[in-house]
Amino acid sequence: MAKRRSHGRGLRLIAAFKLLKGLALLALGIGALKLLHKDVAAVVEHWINIFQVDPHSRYIQLLLAKLSIVDDRRLKELSVGTFIYSAIFLAEGVGLALGKRWAEYLTIVTTASLLPLEVYELVKHCGIGKGVALVINLAVVAYLILELRRYPKRL
Repeated sequence: MAKRRSHGRGLRLIAAFKLLKGLALLALGIGALKLLHKDVAAVVEHWINIFQVDPHSRYIQLLLAKLSIVDDRRLKELSVGTFIYSAIFLAEGVGLALGKRWAEYLTIVTTASLLPLEVYELVKHCGIGKGVALVINLAVVAYLILELRRYPKRL
């Protein structure tokens, strides 16, 4: 009985993580659509002033330079991509929360398929955030594989 409870807790934690990521991407996609037909750099500059961030910061200047070339086509592409990823994360999260076997397989496949890209990015530009993301995703894949082996035929 204790094994079952820990099994459910681990799945619920991963489900919550996937649902959070899915909702965040959904919000990002909607935000990208709301920026259509607007000067994105000007909108971001407005928010920089509201939050009283140093507008002369090197990072803010880099961000504004990159955003100045974003057009409606790029915003549409960004929103489509974020909606697709959001749908995948939400499906994984709901399926895992409901204890569905297919969700465990889907999560393993989708998460593992992105690991080579994460390793490449980490080697190319090493950073704490990228390293933590890689470790979390490796842990999720390993945990789900162990759970599938531990409970081979769950009803």
